[in-house]
Amino acid sequence: MALVKYLKSSDLKSWLAELAQKNSVFAPRYEGDSVIFAPFDPEQEIFIKNAATAPPKKTVFPQSEKLVDFKYSKDPEDLSRILIDAKENLPEGTAIVFGGRPCDVRGFTMFDRVYMSEEATDIYYKTRRDNTSFITLACDSTENTCFCNWVNSSPSDPTGSDVLAIPVGDGLLLKAVSDRGESLLTSKLLSDGESRIGEGEKVCKEAAESLSQVQDLSNAPQKLLEVFDSIEFWEDVSAKCLSCGACTYLCPTCYCFNITDETKGLQASRIRSWDNCMSALFTMEASGHNPRPTKAHRLKNRVGHKFSYYPDLHDGVISCCGCGRCIKSCPAGVDIREIVLKAIEFEPTVVEG
Repeated sequence: MALVKYLKSSDLKSWLAELAQKNSVFAPRYEGDSVIFAPFDPEQEIFIKNAATAPPKKTVFPQSEKLVDFKYSKDPEDLSRILIDAKENLPEGTAIVFGGRPCDVRGFTMFDRVYMSEEATDIYYKTRRDNTSFITLACDSTENTCFCNWVNSSPSDPTGSDVLAIPVGDGLLLKAVSDRGESLLTSKLLSDGESRIGEGEKVCKEAAESLSQVQDLSNAPQKLLEVFDSIEFWEDVSAKCLSCGACTYLCPTCYCFNITDETKGLQASRIRSWDNCMSALFTMEASGHNPRPTKAHRLKNRVGHKFSYYPDLHDGVISCCGCGRCIKSCPAGVDIREIVLKAIEFEPTVVEG
């Protein structure tokens, strides 16, 4: 049986402070009106009542990171030649992310299939992924924007976690999910949790039952391909969209990026930054041609990738964790669930000759 411990709420900061002695620890806290994952600060309150405004994606895949530093110099033996000295900036140290939800952490498994595949591995992502542990907080309640059950998950899904923390009484029931997770549960602040397993199971069961009815998305990949060429359909479902990109920046599974070189004199840096497929410039070519000229085309790609193209490449796995952030934070009320269900129900118009 997996190791199970119990932590009193009053000891949470002390426990994280212990973990922070050898690791960088990230926890959810308020910054302005939003809850984000930031370096643990014992003077700051940790917010775990609800899911954070933004997922902990940037702890493993930074919003902007320096990949390589360059230095240019002239070849002393041939002044017409320019020499380039390049140095990679690989991440260092270990990190622990506390308080992400199961949907947040499951999102990294979507990244893994792309950034750590047999064909190619992103060393920057892999280094952080290998050196980051996740203490995930199971949901004891859900919101009407949550739909993790639609994508074969649940409010207490341990996938991708090292420790699953379940709110029980005035504290947290901590269940080790991996060997690395067991190594995090050695503190004297933790007591045996075996007697509270039943309480934890009840919390998880009630949270799962509070979700809306599961919808069958098994034929979504094929139906989205069938509706691919219907620009009328996509213009209709994208009518409210503002192309602001909030959905992509708040999504735990969006992994698109842009690369820029920033130069100052004879020194330069190569920077990777998150990019937004809902932006008109995302697919703009140097010639001026844009294969996705309207928001309808761009939304078609966003929804199609998550529910059709990605599943086709990765054994049917939908690249959406059902966290609902793109619905909750959309200023125009665009609901990706409605779009997918409309696509499933779509029947092409038959024109009689």
